[in-house]
Amino acid sequence: MTEKPRLPKSAPRDPFAAPPELEVVADGHDSRRRKTPLSFILTMDALRSAARVASLVVVDVVGIYLAILIALQSKSLLFDSVGFSANATQAYNYAVFAVLLTLLLFARAGLYGDRGSRPGLGAVVSALFSVALVALIYSLIVGRDFSSYYIFWGTLIFAVVVVGSLRALYDRVSGRILRAAGYRRSALLVGIGGHAEAVAAALGSGRANPVEVVDIVGPAELDAAFDEQYFDELVIADPGFSEQRVLEIVDRCHERGVRVRVAPSTSELLARRAEFVPGSAVPLFELRAPVFDGADYALKRFFDLTGAALSLLILSPLLLLIALAVGFSSRGPVLFRSRRPGIAGVPFACLKFRTMYEGAELRQQELEAENEADGPLFKIRRDPRITPVGRLLRRFSLDELPQLWTVLRGEMSIVGPRPLPQRDYARLEDWHRRRYLVLPGMTGLWQVSGRSELDFDDLVNLDFLYIERWSLALDLSILVQTIPAVLRRRGAF
Repeated sequence: MTEKPRLPKSAPRDPFAAPPELEVVADGHDSRRRKTPLSFILTMDALRSAARVASLVVVDVVGIYLAILIALQSKSLLFDSVGFSANATQAYNYAVFAVLLTLLLFARAGLYGDRGSRPGLGAVVSALFSVALVALIYSLIVGRDFSSYYIFWGTLIFAVVVVGSLRALYDRVSGRILRAAGYRRSALLVGIGGHAEAVAAALGSGRANPVEVVDIVGPAELDAAFDEQYFDELVIADPGFSEQRVLEIVDRCHERGVRVRVAPSTSELLARRAEFVPGSAVPLFELRAPVFDGADYALKRFFDLTGAALSLLILSPLLLLIALAVGFSSRGPVLFRSRRPGIAGVPFACLKFRTMYEGAELRQQELEAENEADGPLFKIRRDPRITPVGRLLRRFSLDELPQLWTVLRGEMSIVGPRPLPQRDYARLEDWHRRRYLVLPGMTGLWQVSGRSELDFDDLVNLDFLYIERWSLALDLSILVQTIPAVLRRRGAF
């Protein structure tokens, strides 16, 4: 492996990162930095932290107010024709309580923490859902009278979009400012083999959260790296580490004020679902199949039915225009029915707007040699079978919209592992097919995490991650992230 340049010990730290609390002295023991309260207030790190919190609070206040205003104004346009100034005043009255509640719950969720530890969109969605629920319960308790409860669920939907978008924009802009100022968090990655290199590539590709992997070292080189300490955080990307070794690494990092992170393997993700089995002679944990049943299934199915029905209603003019464009641009049916394996491998008709010329499937064999995708997938950037209209539809994933009807039929979900064509499915390894334990989805972690740029095994691991950690908040966060991912056309072909 080519040796990577190491940052000098005096390399600038991320201005949004919390300052280390421990200082290593010559005899190897830790000593707490003794600071007066006034000296803490006057430090640059404290000023940067205050600026970060203040700017994020402004972003959230503006986002909540805009979400309430948009919800009220959209209701007025459709139903009661209330003027904009009246809606603006009412939005301000509602926002006073909603903003206070949002700031408290966001702070509790760690959403005002430093850049390296601040949770993502999933935490934002979860906190906003809690805000809407608490506001609704409070309104019922105090006897507030509403003609409908649209203000709660309507504001929640718009808040997820507006606040999530504003925070993503904030991270992107502040990330570019940090890059321009020369600030990056320097990370040492511990591991060997392809898994470590894949983690390093993923860390280096982050746009909103600048991280520079300054070196990849094996376990034997770690002691020397600690002696030099030219990094701000350490990422463990070696599933073969013993527990004792990991504890030693964590202790040494905490002694030096270095953040420690772990890139979990697939087996570690599985272990997080393990449930204790009582009454055994030895402690046993059972790995249950990660299927959606009971309350989880009911919640996800309600979300799918509601989301698909509303989307079909709202997007019906667009669907009609696309159908006309497909029909008039080339010969063949408007819709293409692709037989694909669904849950448990049972095939179903996956609907798409036709994007290829008639008879394109007959040319599959002659184009196999030009396949550019990794693993079982088949992708060609300049596929000659795609029509001009089809290329535009694929670029923005508009050809997938008819799958909303498939969601209504219960054969797909809005969010889930993407269904593969029969040709790709036949080439899967046995462990890949575990992704078919749940309904396939219109969008998923593939679409918001690099799409066609990732290796196939990495894509499958994303599916496993989704299945193991499913929640309604995760589905909502993936949906919000799908829109910018599609607009950027990252890895789409």
